[in-house]
Amino acid sequence: MQRDRLPYILIPVVALVAVLPLIVHGCSCGHDFDFHILSWMEAARQFSHGNLHPHWAYTPAYNAGEPRFVFYPPLSWSIGAILGFVMPWTWTPIVYTWLALTASGLALHRLARDFTTLTAALLAATFYTVNPYMLFTAYERTAYAELLAAAWIPMLLHAILRDKVTIPRVAIPVALLWLTNAPAAVMSCYALAFLALFRITHHELELRTQRTRGEARGAGDSILPDALRTVAGTALGLGLAAFYILPAAYERRYVQVAMAIIPNMRIQDNFLFHHTGDVPHDVVLHTASDLALLLLTLTVVAFTATALAVVRIIRMSRTGPSHGYRLVAPLATLAAAIALLLTPSTAFIWNHAPEMAFLQFPWRFLAILAAVLSLAAALALIPLRLKPALGIICSLVIAVALTWPAYTAFRQACDEEDTVQARVALFHSSQGTDPTDEYTPATADNDSLAHADPGFWLSPNPNAKAPANSMTGPAPAHLSLNLTTPQTLILNLREYPAWRIMLNQRVVTTREQRDDGLIAIPVPAGLSTLSIGYAQPGDQTIGDILTLASLAVLISLMLRTRKIQPAS
Repeated sequence: MQRDRLPYILIPVVALVAVLPLIVHGCSCGHDFDFHILSWMEAARQFSHGNLHPHWAYTPAYNAGEPRFVFYPPLSWSIGAILGFVMPWTWTPIVYTWLALTASGLALHRLARDFTTLTAALLAATFYTVNPYMLFTAYERTAYAELLAAAWIPMLLHAILRDKVTIPRVAIPVALLWLTNAPAAVMSCYALAFLALFRITHHELELRTQRTRGEARGAGDSILPDALRTVAGTALGLGLAAFYILPAAYERRYVQVAMAIIPNMRIQDNFLFHHTGDVPHDVVLHTASDLALLLLTLTVVAFTATALAVVRIIRMSRTGPSHGYRLVAPLATLAAAIALLLTPSTAFIWNHAPEMAFLQFPWRFLAILAAVLSLAAALALIPLRLKPALGIICSLVIAVALTWPAYTAFRQACDEEDTVQARVALFHSSQGTDPTDEYTPATADNDSLAHADPGFWLSPNPNAKAPANSMTGPAPAHLSLNLTTPQTLILNLREYPAWRIMLNQRVVTTREQRDDGLIAIPVPAGLSTLSIGYAQPGDQTIGDILTLASLAVLISLMLRTRKIQPAS
């Protein structure tokens, strides 16, 4: 009983070791730090106002806003917002990192324990929790959504590597990945398809061998149902996440999504050890390339050790190899495929496979390689039969040995304006924050957007700039005007199809075009009342319905499984 509980105690401690430098020295202000912190605070504010499913972020684009929450998956910013409610914002990134690392370690342990010994699974989970790429993501990139997605990758591998594939086990991690980070979801679904295809091919070869030898057909016949369950599970997972996926896919036509893959953010600019001439970019790329070589080398070592263990067991002929060793072939093949995807030789795949270009960085596949490596290491440790006490000591040593150099190499110092305190002060000021290029509405130009516009202003010219020395702020939700002459009302709010504007109880359909994308409305002379609201589009409603229907199917399948199990 105590051995079963050990991972639930030790893995959180290992994650605590990884965040201890952050507790002592403060947050690392990595590449995506500002984006995530401000998203968390924006979501927390809307939660406090009763909007539990926000779509529009009001403070970006200097209070003109952007549909950030339509396109960025909700799980990471929802967790960050909830943490911000219960603790100081200065603690939130550190606690979030600890939670993500703990969840990742527990997920890898759940995967490994079904195929290896308890101690081997514990050591593999420890390594996965503090592996160099994980800490690179946590410290240097502070890509908090990708960090959390690392918890769902082992769950997806477990679903496809088990003896029997089930629809719920595939659906749940697929949904969690899509609701956490879109690039991680894309590459994980490709990995799932790759392993499913390998499984089908392997079973077909087994069947042919059985027929050639005249043996009776056996378990290999079940591969077709397994393949169908994989497809059904993936479809159900996409359905569970449809409330996010469908609006994000449909409404991307309304924003400048292509800005996500501008030079230096394109696949061809980020293969291993590529040089672009942009020094900061090349430094990060070189670091990621070094990490890739390190993980690939360790993966080769782990699989070599595992293969030698299998040969030794076969030669001894006392017992057959552990059933976990059957994972060597699919995992090694997946690792080889990932290695190829990091090189320019696979540019054709990156350019033509759906959505692959939006991964931006091929080395993002290291998140999956880290899980493969950790499981391979667990398989290699099986013959050692390590005692739990030694496993505890080794886990703590691994945690310290990997955390210290990673923190030293990857931690990003915070400029005065980038600290959590400064971000909180900026958010609560009336200044607004920077826009996100790929979420900028298609009709808007960020270069034309002023940084200190008031909530609204009036002018006969629809392209007029705001009056000088006016107080900055977001557009009001309600407004009353009494004009002596017709004017154009210019709102510090960017045009987007979801906005429903009522002028004197009538829906406004006529709007003036501005380069900065702000809404400009002709207003007649006399008394006028204006109201502005975000109306849920039909694609969002359909997505919600699909998610509810998928949730009902998932619950039904899980209840049915629970009823069948006691009888078996």
